[in-house]
This record gives sequence, C-alpha cells and structure tokens, in this order.
Amino acid sequence: MGTIQRKEREKESRKESIIDAAQKVFFEKGLQLATMDEIAETAELAKGTLYLYYRSKEDLYLAVMMRGLILLRTMFEAVITRQLTTVRTMVEFMATFTGFFEQHRNYFRMFHFFNTPQFHKQVSEAMMAECDRCNHTLWTLVTGVLDRGKAEGTIRTDLSAIEIAVVLWTSSSSLMMRIDSQRELFRQKLTVDLDHTLRVSNILLLESVMTDAGRKELSANTI
Repeated sequence: MGTIQRKEREKESRKESIIDAAQKVFFEKGLQLATMDEIAETAELAKGTLYLYYRSKEDLYLAVMMRGLILLRTMFEAVITRQLTTVRTMVEFMATFTGFFEQHRNYFRMFHFFNTPQFHKQVSEAMMAECDRCNHTLWTLVTGVLDRGKAEGTIRTDLSAIEIAVVLWTSSSSLMMRIDSQRELFRQKLTVDLDHTLRVSNILLLESVMTDAGRKELSANTI
C-alpha cells in the first residue's frame, strides 16, 4: 500500500472513530445537550482535531444520522431482493420501517433534526448536500417500487409516486413519534393501543393509493 493510500485509509478510520464517539454522546444526550468537548473526550482526541474533520456539532449530528438512513435503506433493499409483488413489497416496507423504529429508536429520533430549523444554520453546505444525496437514494428506492406498481396496475396512476411516499412516511413517522413519547398516555387516557393504530393506519393508507386489483391482493396478504 502506497503512502497516499495509507494516509487516506487512516483518515477514514479517524473519521469513523469520531462518528462512533459522536453517536455515543448524541444517543445519550441529544443534539442540544451534547458538546464538542464531550465528543472529543469520548473519541480521546483534542477538540481541535474534530474540527479538522467536521465544521460543527451539527455536521457531526448529520454524519451519525446518515448511518441511520443508510441502515434503513439497506433494510429496504433486503426486501426488494426478495422479488415480491409491489403490494407485498409495500406491506413489507411498512413492517420494516416499524421494525427499524423499534430496534433503532435513537436513529429514528435523529431523523427529526429537520423539524428544528434553528439548527440548520450551523450545518455546512457540503454536509447538507451529502445528507440530501443519502436521503434521495432512500426516496428513489421507494418511488421506484411505487412506479413499478403503477405499471403493474396495482398502484393508482393519478397519484405521483413521491407524493404517495411522503404521505406514507409522514403518517407512519407521526404515529411513531406518539408511540415513542406517549404510548402509555394514550393507553391510559383513551384506551388506545398506538401500536395497533399504526398497523391500521398503514393498511388504510395503502388501500387508499391502490387500485381495485391492488386492494384485493392487499386484503389477501393482511388477513
């Protein structure tokens, strides 16, 4: 291995170590309470070294969040490799997203960084662009399946694939946020099982974007 390659490899290894440390701190304290000093201490590096790799705490936050996006995309890709029908794929996507939420709660919470615009000003253009590219690959994967369903005749052609994807994502995410923070409150005050509500909501929304043929197949797959 040449000197240039070795230095590049060492640089990437250092970046991963920094992200590992940042992930630990962010998972424990969140974005607002975490500090670069704590991340540097956890990484066993001087704080100045962190700034050689990441301009701000917010840049590091996005670096960790992208791990979650990549993990979710990988989980979706595993569904696609099973070569299921579009209807079955969408059912599995919903189940996969729910599984991601349950198993990787901290990553899910990080996705809501974009709900706090005051933090965006601290993010570098380069990191935001990288995050946008990562996010785009996830949307493209889902819309590709929906477009396939349109061609097959199971997804409505009067709706755009991206609009369908946004509706499904935002509805599921909203209920998951309630489950994350108010599961017992809803159970005690309204006798509502939010986990069951999430499953019902997913099926109702899927039905609403499908043709008669799609709904018939959906019914057969969700009995």
